[in-house]
Amino acid sequence: MASRRTNFAAVAAALFSIIAVCKGDLKSGASFVFGDSLVDSGNNNYLPTLSKADIRPNGIDFKASDGEPTGRFTNGRTIADISGELLGQRRYAPPFLAPNTSGSVLLDGVNYASGGGGILNATGKLFVNRLGMDIQVDYFNITRKQLDDLLGKAKAKEFLTKKSIFSITIGSNDFLNNYLLPVVSAGTRVAESPDNFINDLISNLKNQLTRLYTLDARKFVVANVGPIGCIPYQKTINNVAENECVSLPNQLARQYNGQLRDLLAELNDNLPGAKFCLANVYDLVYELINNYEHYGFKTASKACCGNGGSYAGIVPCGPTSSMCNDRSDYVFWDPYHPSEAANLILAKYIVDGDTKYISPINLRQLLALDD
Repeated sequence: MASRRTNFAAVAAALFSIIAVCKGDLKSGASFVFGDSLVDSGNNNYLPTLSKADIRPNGIDFKASDGEPTGRFTNGRTIADISGELLGQRRYAPPFLAPNTSGSVLLDGVNYASGGGGILNATGKLFVNRLGMDIQVDYFNITRKQLDDLLGKAKAKEFLTKKSIFSITIGSNDFLNNYLLPVVSAGTRVAESPDNFINDLISNLKNQLTRLYTLDARKFVVANVGPIGCIPYQKTINNVAENECVSLPNQLARQYNGQLRDLLAELNDNLPGAKFCLANVYDLVYELINNYEHYGFKTASKACCGNGGSYAGIVPCGPTSSMCNDRSDYVFWDPYHPSEAANLILAKYIVDGDTKYISPINLRQLLALDD
């Protein structure tokens, strides 16, 4: 009897998928999200890792969970969540490691991002476990095969090439939790120049993006690295003034970002049918920080949730942390991550903005290509 019930459930799931395709539910598109804690939707909940956000008050403003923590490293929605909403997607892309991420759920896309992850496999090793970009692409390969089984090869390829956006938000940890990490990375900095380290990042990312292309990814948005010298953690440990940022991290980010722009231009020229868009997160966040009052914030230096130093930038957000009264007044939720209020502004510019912050076209235009 149990076997019959299992078979019935499998048949029902298959029929649901066929009905979804026939009804045109795929028209809303899907998001396949790769990256780090800026866009992790809960993968690290399923890892034995020191990089976790499944504790209160994280998620306190996430309506879909009634304010319970989901593993998102912010008080509410991530920039990936909001971008999907703005593009009309029905549900948030679920974490790949969640046990129910299978069957028709895949038609909303999948989130592979992992707090602590980076372009390089060695990045984030202080957290013990995390999913680096290479592993995230390996996991997408599993999803790719599942989509063939779900939709059939021709329909699956059409779904991926025409209806899906591949979002990559990665690179910050390669600096913060690798090259710039105090003590742990001292040997790395002596052994490898900034030029060589950044060349290594770009070479690895090129291979990773090309792998996704061979798996039928065509519509890409790749975020550059933000002004990481301006986050509360860096400002606190370097003891800078409230209106100052730490110069070296920002200098490295700008150097990497210049080479990333060149890489995406090269891929646009050399990979037929692909469209790579650059999300200029650095300039967008820098604008938000420098003109925070214009955007309705009261501070762009202090973390809403955290402890230690002038900017609450040492101890990550958790149950014993100090927390601000009005989260919407703060650009930063914790020592590292933007608040939902900041993410809302960032997402709107990337989805519907002009070429100052998203180029050569914005996300809405990217999704509409070939329609």
